[in-house]
Amino acid sequence: MFDVAPTELLLVVVVALVVIGPKDLPKAMRFVGKWMGKARGMARHFRAGLDTMMREAELEELEKQWREQNEAIMREFPRIEDADSVAAAKPATPAPVGADRTDNEGEAIASAEDAGSAETHVVPPKDGPLP
Repeated sequence: MFDVAPTELLLVVVVALVVIGPKDLPKAMRFVGKWMGKARGMARHFRAGLDTMMREAELEELEKQWREQNEAIMREFPRIEDADSVAAAKPATPAPVGADRTDNEGEAIASAEDAGSAETHVVPPKDGPLP
């Protein structure tokens, strides 16, 4: 960080010993140590704040990308429940008995009785075979 060589540190100690004196040197070193600790704590707090802001910005960017991809996927593959709700929104009106019905495209569908067919198609229930 400061790149202090051992010879430079020795020179600083000798100058401090001469200027401050051996009697007050421990107090001065304690004072300098406290201020160094406070400075390091403030630097650590500042760096943690910057890291937090960077993480939040990255998370917001990732969330934005996720939303865009999710919207693209939902446009391409709509949910099955949504398709069923659209189909269920169109109410089916029952046709009168004996009248021709029409499917969604408007083509006429004749009932089995009107067509004169003697056979009727029976769909077995899902629970089991017919009785």
